Formats: sequence, structure tokens, C-alpha cells
Amino acid sequence: MNKVLSNKKAIVFFLFPATILCFFIIIVPIIMSTTYSLSEWDGIGKKVFVGLSNYKELFLYNKDGFWKSVINSLIFAVGSVFMQLPISMILALFLARGVKRERFYVSVYFIPVLISTVVIGQLWMKIYNPQYGLLNTLLKSFGLDSLTNNWLGNPSTVVFSVIIPVLWQYIGYHMLLMYASIKSIPGDIFEAARIDGANGFQTAIRITIPLMKPILKVCVIFAVVGSLKNFDLVYVMTGGGPGGASQLPSTLMVETIFHRNMYGYGSSMAMFIILECFIFAFVIRKAFREKEQL
Repeated sequence: MNKVLSNKKAIVFFLFPATILCFFIIIVPIIMSTTYSLSEWDGIGKKVFVGLSNYKELFLYNKDGFWKSVINSLIFAVGSVFMQLPISMILALFLARGVKRERFYVSVYFIPVLISTVVIGQLWMKIYNPQYGLLNTLLKSFGLDSLTNNWLGNPSTVVFSVIIPVLWQYIGYHMLLMYASIKSIPGDIFEAARIDGANGFQTAIRITIPLMKPILKVCVIFAVVGSLKNFDLVYVMTGGGPGGASQLPSTLMVETIFHRNMYGYGSSMAMFIILECFIFAFVIRKAFREKEQL
């Protein structure tokens, strides 16, 4: 193995296909989006170079409620970090203790990740339906008729109504990553903690979670970046409505490019999403690195 790794020709040979694939799937589209964002183009006619005009409209004039969509994506990110990840961690800590039918529960919690996003969107649309939906039906059965709502049709509730299925879908994904991380910790450490008189809570806070920092960093990055570029579930459930209340930069971008044929302006949104994800990923990595140095 060491002989292969020391052979630079072998390294280049094995990395070349992946490099070519990455170039044409990632680098080329980013370059194309950059050129489109500096132009005015309807997708058919001639592209007209306009410089930074698209970015000026995007950031300064708040055209089409762009900053509202950015705030919504940040709400998704906060919900992912402070709601989704803690629930995932609690489930992982509980299951990793060796409960009965442990593998069965791990599989059950992971099922939503495997279900198509379109199916999940349709499922939760039925749950939120104001006439026959499960949520309103339960509220009425408990005598809480005043709390019933048109959850996806009310601008004041639609964002939080859409966040819940997004968080629910990927709780099992992060749980599985954390569960695998806990299982990789040597059992001798936990045995020593029990001998020293540490209870389950103390062991989790002082031993398990600190040793999970590498995978926690990955989960935070995945959760935040995934929230910032979230598209499919919101598009299926609300399409960004009502009145743009649940609009995200990604849904606004698709609407701008494919519905209004504004490829240049829509591409500037795409570049913003890319840059935003890179910045947040960098900040999170740096924050974890500083904590590890402390």
C-alpha cells in the first residue's frame, strides 16, 4: 500500500477520472454561471454583457424579495443546528447504549432519508390540509379549534410548517453518522468512566460528545449548507408561496430562470448561493479548529 502511495504516476492515474468528472460537473457549471451572471440573456437570443448590474439589482434593490428568501434560508439553517442536530444526537446516544432491537430502531429512523422528497412533500401536505389534515383533526379532537390553521396558506405559519418536514427527513441521516461515531469509541473508556462513578449523563457530556467533535463538525456543515441550498421539499409543498412567504434563494432562482427566462439575473442568485455555502462551511471549520486548539 505504501509503495502505491509513493508512486506519483499511480496517484495521478487513479485521481485523473475523478478530476475530470469534478471538472465537468462542478467547475465548468460554476464558470458558466459566472459568465451568465454578468450578462443579460433570455436563454435564446444574444447575451449582452452588463457587468455587475445583476448583482446590483440583487443586493441593493432587493428585487423580487430576495433578502426575504435569504432570511428564510437562515431560519432553516438555525432550525437544523439547534433542533435537528440535538434530536439526532439524543437518538444516537440512546441507541448506542445497546437498547433492545437497536439495529431495528436505527433502520426505522433512517427510513425518511430513503423516501423520495416528492413523496414526503405530498405526505406533509395531506397532514397540513386545512379541511381533512391530520394536524387540524387532532387539534379539533382535543378541543383546540382556535389553533387550527391553513398552515401552508398562511404567510405567518408557512415557513415553520415547511421547516418541520425538512428537519424530520434528515434527523435519521445525522443520527446514523453520530451513532457510527459513538460505536467507534473504544469501550474501555466507558468502562473506566463507570468504575470512576460517572453516570450516563456525565459520560455523554464529558466523554462521548467531546470525542464526537470530528463528526459533529461534519454534521453541522452538512446541516447548514443543506439548509442554505434547500430546494426540493419547499418547491413541492409551497412553490415559494403564498405570496413569496416561503421563498428560498434556490426556489426564487428556479422561478427567475425557467419561468421568467432571466438567465443572467437568476445566475447571480446561483453564484450567491455557492459563495454563501463556501463561506459558512469555512467559518464552521475554522470555529471547530479553534475549539480543538483550546
